[in-house]
Amino acid sequence: MNPATLDTPDTTGPTPIAVVGPTATGKSDLGLDLAERLGGEIVNIDAMQLYRGMDVGTAKLSLDERRGIPHHQLDVLDVTETATVARYQESARRDVEAIRARGAVPVIVGGSMMYVQSLLDEWSFPATDPAVRAHWEAVLADRGVAALHVELGRVDPEAAASILPTDGRRIVRALEVVQITGRPFAASAPTIGEPRWGTVVLGVDRDTEALDARIRLRTEQMFERGLVDEVRTLVEVGLREGVTAQRAIGYAQVLAMFDGDYDLAEAIERTFIGTRRYVRRQRSWFRRDPRVHWIDGADPHLVDSALRLVASAPD
Repeated sequence: MNPATLDTPDTTGPTPIAVVGPTATGKSDLGLDLAERLGGEIVNIDAMQLYRGMDVGTAKLSLDERRGIPHHQLDVLDVTETATVARYQESARRDVEAIRARGAVPVIVGGSMMYVQSLLDEWSFPATDPAVRAHWEAVLADRGVAALHVELGRVDPEAAASILPTDGRRIVRALEVVQITGRPFAASAPTIGEPRWGTVVLGVDRDTEALDARIRLRTEQMFERGLVDEVRTLVEVGLREGVTAQRAIGYAQVLAMFDGDYDLAEAIERTFIGTRRYVRRQRSWFRRDPRVHWIDGADPHLVDSALRLVASAPD
């Protein structure tokens, strides 16, 4: 195993396991099972589960559901704070190395694509410039996200092709990086090589039709279990002022419902559609990574199959 070469030193210890892939495939349960069998601790790698109070809409495991297994990178941000990949990279790396130093197995679980890559790969993030960022955020507010995406397509067609035309925050960041560095946004992306710490990367997926049915059920259950009330409570502590939290799938749709844009039934349907679209993006992203060992979430012997892959991975 090659040592990590970022600023913080690597530590010796058990090889981490990452359980990644699309939403609703069963990653959380598999992560818990692996942690139980191997003596591990969970490191969350779902960006929205970083937020305190965002529980129902992110399918965050309750304390009882965590089976007494230590969990890290949950409930570390207020909804008014901005989640950033760079901050996550630094704090999660410390967690993984501390777990390894204790002799436990870090089990990294989640599907936030850039967060996964930031933790497992060499990724030095370009500096930010408040004035440049403020300029592009002002353009976004004045002209709208579609016009800003057109501008990105003019200066960096590759970045425009890879970023959704509705993702204003990432478009602003891409334009900021291009202006600061004079290079394409993709030039700052990491090179995929051996994952940090020799991490074994397991990808969980399911048949598309079956997964769509699971997403539909999960969406309906979130609303039945109090997502609307959860959003209402979070509004009282500043959800609308947050840059990233308010845009989370489900939360954005409920906020729009509060604003009278549509009724409850349409909020549910739009949440389902938004989640399904996000799953397609996750699948496309993770399928491009040759290090991922894919496993069927519907496998009745899922844990044993995963353990065989872990055992067969090269040292």
